[in-house]
Amino acid sequence: MLPMGAQAQGEREAEAIALLEALDVRAYADKAHAIEAIVGNGDPRARDWLQALLDGRLQRTEAGRFVVVLDNRGRDWPVADALTGEPLGEISRRDLERLGINNALRNQLRSAIAVVDLHSPDLDQRRASAERLLGEVDAELAAPLAAVIEAETDSGVRRRLVQALAVYRLEQGEVAAVADLEGSLHPRVRVALSRAAGGDDPALAAAAGSALNAIEQLLKVNRAVETLYFGLSLGSVLVLAAIGLAITFGVMGVINMAHGELIMLGAYTTWAMQQLLPGQPGLALLLAIPAGFLVAALAGVAIERGVIQFLKGRPLETLLATFGISLILQQLVRTVISPLNRSVVTPEWMSGSIAINDALSLTLNRLYVLGFALLVFAALMLIMRRSRLGLEVRAVTQNRAMARAMGIRATRVDILTFALGSGVAGLAGVALSQLTNVGPNLGQNYIIDSFMVVVLGGVGNLWGTLVAGLSLGVINQVLEPWAGAVLAKIIVLVLIILFIQKRPRGLFPQQGRAAEG
Repeated sequence: MLPMGAQAQGEREAEAIALLEALDVRAYADKAHAIEAIVGNGDPRARDWLQALLDGRLQRTEAGRFVVVLDNRGRDWPVADALTGEPLGEISRRDLERLGINNALRNQLRSAIAVVDLHSPDLDQRRASAERLLGEVDAELAAPLAAVIEAETDSGVRRRLVQALAVYRLEQGEVAAVADLEGSLHPRVRVALSRAAGGDDPALAAAAGSALNAIEQLLKVNRAVETLYFGLSLGSVLVLAAIGLAITFGVMGVINMAHGELIMLGAYTTWAMQQLLPGQPGLALLLAIPAGFLVAALAGVAIERGVIQFLKGRPLETLLATFGISLILQQLVRTVISPLNRSVVTPEWMSGSIAINDALSLTLNRLYVLGFALLVFAALMLIMRRSRLGLEVRAVTQNRAMARAMGIRATRVDILTFALGSGVAGLAGVALSQLTNVGPNLGQNYIIDSFMVVVLGGVGNLWGTLVAGLSLGVINQVLEPWAGAVLAKIIVLVLIILFIQKRPRGLFPQQGRAAEG
């Protein structure tokens, strides 16, 4: 006589074989009943069987043994026992018979797999299953789904299941189902409500129409938040691109047309770091932050010592000379690296988005760039307000002659200031590499906007640069959907010109005798 445990195990295996044998019939209606029996049985192997049947991998050998095909390429296929999962080696595909299904059974299997997943201890699996069921519930699923809702412990999964069941009830003409769908921003819910609002039942149509109107108002709020977010992310890029220019322009009065190419060098430094550290984009990006700063800073020192120091007090010649340098740097990159754009791999922790609700998600790369811009701004404010260099920079900015008389080496301040401003431009390039492709013309896309930010905010004022950059980013994002990218920039330029007519020194004018002169 067999022990009780062994006897129970044998009974379970016999029951499992019976469930699989019920699938091996010609009539599709009988197969549908067999699928329902597998779902209701609660066997832990049920999901694997259903998925294998859906994929066409649940097959039977000539000896009547049920197997799961592991790889259906070639003449001989590796298989595993459907009951135990034990590998059985390779079997010729001619010796296997697939359990066939039709489209109706495929839809039933997808729903059945979703129901099985709802009993999984894995929360993510239950969430994915609940998401799949929205709009897919039928009369056969309605009853077991109600029981699952009662047993579900996670509020998010339960809410989605309630909505899935409510969509089915709405399709059956239940007015009370509208209450469970109110405030939902999910596209499938809106589709179901739209159909009900256009139906023949006046009570149902009125309730669904009212719910849709409320949802539309919520969507407008979410779109506004999304526009604000994208505007702030664009503005943070403008702040990074312009803040270094604000420092050099404010202290030295130099219109540096090569500032965009310093941004480009920072972006190419990020790309180069990823070439040195293949397969480690996160580490490469972190190392690119100091590297991009140093590369751009050294390039800035070279420009200042090699050209700008000889052209002080001659703004037109400085503008033309730095424009020539920008062309040289662009051609140098084209010759040494490539004229083609290079793509920088975004680290995994910067990929994806944060889902706020069904209609609003915030992309992580833009969120990181926004945070990075604010950190750079805070660091620069500390340097300008709490360090000796910052004190000397402010002294030279306000009155260069008096600063010299007080013993400040203005030439040294110029070099360090230009290096600092150029280094920040390099940091802007590092950030931009996570938002767009890296190419020789990358900096040209931001140089004009950078000058607009500096002029609007007030020459040499960091707070003005921050406010102006974020404001221009939001204004551009608001105007572009209805005016187009080109016309939006024209409108912004006209608005800035009109503003400067009223406030020639910008939002936050520079203080000191130099500002008055």
